[in-house]
Amino acid sequence: MAAVAGSLRSYRSVFAARFMLMLQYRAAAVAGFVTQCWWGIIKVMVFAAFFHGAAARQPLSFPQTVAYVWLGQAFLMLMPWWGDPEITEMVRSGNVSYERLRPLDTYFFWYARALAWISARMVPRAAMLLAFVALVVPLLGLGQWGLALPPSPRAAALFVVGMLMAVLLSGAILMLINLLVVVLISDRGPSLLATQIVTLLSGILVPLPFFPGWMRTFLFLQPCAGLADIPFRIYSGNLAGRMALAGLLQMVVWITALIAIGRRLMERVMSRLEVQGG
Repeated sequence: MAAVAGSLRSYRSVFAARFMLMLQYRAAAVAGFVTQCWWGIIKVMVFAAFFHGAAARQPLSFPQTVAYVWLGQAFLMLMPWWGDPEITEMVRSGNVSYERLRPLDTYFFWYARALAWISARMVPRAAMLLAFVALVVPLLGLGQWGLALPPSPRAAALFVVGMLMAVLLSGAILMLINLLVVVLISDRGPSLLATQIVTLLSGILVPLPFFPGWMRTFLFLQPCAGLADIPFRIYSGNLAGRMALAGLLQMVVWITALIAIGRRLMERVMSRLEVQGG
């Protein structure tokens, strides 16, 4: 028990150290905030035109769609589009071999670093963008284009739980990308593949409820839905009651499964590690 507590303290220290290091890049956070505001406005305008011309009932209302778009822009850095750049550099230089010498489980050591990398890039941009769309946009007389509050305290609480699990899920997917980088000794292929899959299946480009009806069950059940679609729909009230709980339970299952798969793969990869550079 004492050994487990000691390991947890070590992983927490790894997380805290990298999180604080990544927070130094404030200019990148501000640049990302401005860019994501711009893209968010464009997407809201596109959906406003779509709803203005649509005659049929849509799976999301316009306020729910606007919330989906702004949350997507706020938490854009949550998306595991490419591998951890420090792991990639270690693979290029050959320093990845030193990772086997650490007195910690390599998978969870890299996982703690991945969670810190994701969180530190996401939190500053999300705070600035949420403040802008929830406070500033309504003051400009564009209340319909701003971010409304969740419909109930229960929805807000479930959204917070969903976002915490989304970070864990994103880290688990990022670890699979990292392992592919180690196996292929290159980040190019895994990053290109992950970008296409995550962008399409998370709902960050087009909300998943707007896909054809025959695809929606699959889209709801696949792991990338937990990165954006499930927590965002819980926030707006589009996913409530048993369906919201089912979505969160599904995220727990995927997190557990991906971590188990990743840890197993890590053992195999590290036992057959090929090193270049030096």
